[in-house]
Amino acid sequence: MNSAQTGQIDSRFSAPETEPTSWSDVESLLERAEIYWISTVRADGRPHVTPLIGVLHDGAMHFSTGLREQKAHNLEQNQKVALTTGSNRFGGLDVVVEGTADRVTGRDRLQAIAEATEAKYGSVWHFDVEGDDGFESVGGLAAVFRIEASKVLAFAKEPYAQTTFRL
Repeated sequence: MNSAQTGQIDSRFSAPETEPTSWSDVESLLERAEIYWISTVRADGRPHVTPLIGVLHDGAMHFSTGLREQKAHNLEQNQKVALTTGSNRFGGLDVVVEGTADRVTGRDRLQAIAEATEAKYGSVWHFDVEGDDGFESVGGLAAVFRIEASKVLAFAKEPYAQTTFRL
């Protein structure tokens, strides 16, 4: 994701005379959110949605999942994802990141993501890097994924406005 992005307001879903949400507001929400929801696609085409933690690092959203979890199985077959976060109140901003989840490997890259995660969430979310493949986890190896975003939607609620960023 690029901080120089300019969004397009969708007047069909926006109050008259609203301005597009700024990219810096989108990035700020993605950086500070504590919980995200990831949507993946099961092998039979049904959606799978689950909450998780995540971190904006090196211009992209990152998350991890145990290799035995449903989302990991889904990503083996279909890398398309939607990651959402925001507020469940009237007011504020909601963001949807659509794209492809690519597996992150390599000790240095994984270590940087582990450190960014701990810096954001504290030591309760400390991860040890396991070789070049992922994080050591209670349930076994956890794979780490980077979302290569193709589209980001920002939904402002006061006044209501839908902004689309095509990446």
